[in-house]
Amino acid sequence: QIAFMTLTLFPIRLFFAAFMMLLAWPFAFIASMGSDEQELEKPLSWWRKIVDVLLKAIMRMMWLAGGFHWINVKGRRALPAEAAILTVAPHSSYFDAIPVTMTFASIVMKAESKDIPVWGTLIKYIRPVFVSRSDQDSRRKTVEEIKRRAQSGKWPQIMIFPEGTCTNRSCLITFKPGAFIPGVPVQPVVLRYPNKLDTITWTWQGPGALEILWLTLCQFHNSVEIEFLPVYIPSEEERKNPALYASNVRRVMAEALGVSVTDYTFEDCQLALAEGQLRLPSDTCLLEFAKLVRSLGLKPEKLEGDLDKYAERAMKMKKAKVDLKEFSAYLEFPVSPTLESMFALFDENEYDIIDIREFVIALSVVCKPSKTLETIQLAFQLYQSENGTILKEDLAHILKTAMGVSQINVTHLFRAVDEEEKGEITYDDFYRFAELHPHFAEDYLYSDQMGAESSLETSSLPAPNGICTDFSPENAEDKKKPLQKKLN
Repeated sequence: QIAFMTLTLFPIRLFFAAFMMLLAWPFAFIASMGSDEQELEKPLSWWRKIVDVLLKAIMRMMWLAGGFHWINVKGRRALPAEAAILTVAPHSSYFDAIPVTMTFASIVMKAESKDIPVWGTLIKYIRPVFVSRSDQDSRRKTVEEIKRRAQSGKWPQIMIFPEGTCTNRSCLITFKPGAFIPGVPVQPVVLRYPNKLDTITWTWQGPGALEILWLTLCQFHNSVEIEFLPVYIPSEEERKNPALYASNVRRVMAEALGVSVTDYTFEDCQLALAEGQLRLPSDTCLLEFAKLVRSLGLKPEKLEGDLDKYAERAMKMKKAKVDLKEFSAYLEFPVSPTLESMFALFDENEYDIIDIREFVIALSVVCKPSKTLETIQLAFQLYQSENGTILKEDLAHILKTAMGVSQINVTHLFRAVDEEEKGEITYDDFYRFAELHPHFAEDYLYSDQMGAESSLETSSLPAPNGICTDFSPENAEDKKKPLQKKLN
């Protein structure tokens, strides 16, 4: 079918879809000329309403060219006075633009998008909220703009995808709070693509954008369902707590979709599936650690530059083991429930002391999940003796921390690295070994962990939801279980 469609219908569809987009451009360009903010907040003029109808018809023809012969719409779209914000999930593809072109609601977009030829003009027409990557204060300004528009009662509805990234629709990840900070009613909107073969999904792992476009246009027919759920009016408690508001709306949407939820974010899933030489097992506590790092206000993507500072400070300390007060001073954060929870993750035997070196290693994994050897090199610097060597016990501590597990057997690996049987190894020894055996974890660690002596589970079977381990409270009893320690 793909071969036949590629030679016949695909080029026709692609040409027609491109033609429809080009046809829409002059209307959007003329309608956007000379518009200032005050004019944008006024009701649409009669000619602008005509342009709206024309553009919606042209966009509908474009989707028709893509094989979306009919769009199944359920429920009633709320009026702007009833719900200023539309929250759409799951977000899984650029085909999610279908409800945007149907409603012409404003969206949150990267500022760079307005400079894209043709497409940028169409985006500017719907009066989006632009986010600038070059502005360090952009996130705060974006939230303030969303709040201002939502509470003004004059702007068109804002359509927000609260997951903040694309997933494969098998679960709903944690919603970002931006849509819920204004504390106004929102209308949840759920998307479904009930196709026999999924060519729609475009995530951070898998087929690229062009391949998705090609395969989708090679389908005879593509189905999409858009369901407008009842408007969700927040309680007073939810107005004061955007995270609670977001969580409750997500639960409603998950029930409508018949899928589970995960309390982990997109960043956690990236960590779980990082393509380094150490594949994190399903029971790793590093996902919990990453959540606590963010809860302290430490951004893993910005921490990489500070990692050397934390490591240097740890190496200068007179002792590796510290109590909670010393840990607080080391991080320069006051003692708080979040800090206590982080401390508990490394409190191996509940002696109220932790090894600060383990914190640095875990932080390195969270900051650089795919750079295994960089983390191990840092760990060697923390554990090595004066002659630059570590023992088997040290390697066990390093790898247990880097994988966030309670049990691991490194005997097989250590013997393979220690070819001269000196009983100690250097980082150069380990590096040379890793260069010759790039899959050393799979060959020397995971194969040893399947015996009865170890509780480490590292099945190579696909994760339940296709993104990362299923952390739904229904399955993992996440709300009832205490924090999992690295060792217990």
